[in-house]
Amino acid sequence: MQNPVKNWLGQASVLAALAVCAGGLLGFLLLAEWAQGEPRSFDTALLLALRRPDGQPIGPSWLLATMRDLTALGGMAVLSLAGLLALGALLLRRAWRAAWLLLLALPGGMLLNTLLKQGFDRPRPELVDRLTEVQTASFPSGHAMLSAIGYLTLGALLAGATRRRRERSYILGAAVTVTLLVGGSRVFLGVHWPSDVLAGWCLGAAWAMGCWLLLRGGPGYHPPREGTDDDRDPP
Repeated sequence: MQNPVKNWLGQASVLAALAVCAGGLLGFLLLAEWAQGEPRSFDTALLLALRRPDGQPIGPSWLLATMRDLTALGGMAVLSLAGLLALGALLLRRAWRAAWLLLLALPGGMLLNTLLKQGFDRPRPELVDRLTEVQTASFPSGHAMLSAIGYLTLGALLAGATRRRRERSYILGAAVTVTLLVGGSRVFLGVHWPSDVLAGWCLGAAWAMGCWLLLRGGPGYHPPREGTDDDRDPP
């Protein structure tokens, strides 16, 4: 007999994921309209608020080093390595559907971000000095979008492997926190307008939740149980 409480929680999770997808896509479309014109007042105001009158970043000297370390968590090398390690774990557990969706989420997100950058071709901010090297266009932020895709997708897969609500909340909260820190570091370093980062978060979250819904809604999927191999696909 199915537990009605668990059924209700499962339905609530699906509705929440659908809301994130819809809200993320809508937010991205609105921000995409902004990206085609001059930077908005909040873009310039926030960038200037993170600089002292002499042009140096606010805060102690260690804050700049910390932001450079945090921004690396959203880089291609770190995300690719994390994705490959997670893929190996999924293959060892024979979680074929989850492995395929991880392959769709990260490489697909990287390709989509590249195409969007080329299409919008928004210049990087010139308002403040850039505190790290950049080579591509500004909109949407690749670090913000790909960290949202990578960490939220991995978080959703890990959260699905536990039945304890507190553990799921912790895993998803950690994934969201890392995503926010990576995106915030891009603005602090002066390499993105805040609207670039917001757009990356919106689209990345929508993509990640879409992948999670695809996994959950696929035929033959059963949530894994603790201490068992129930997450494996049937032969």
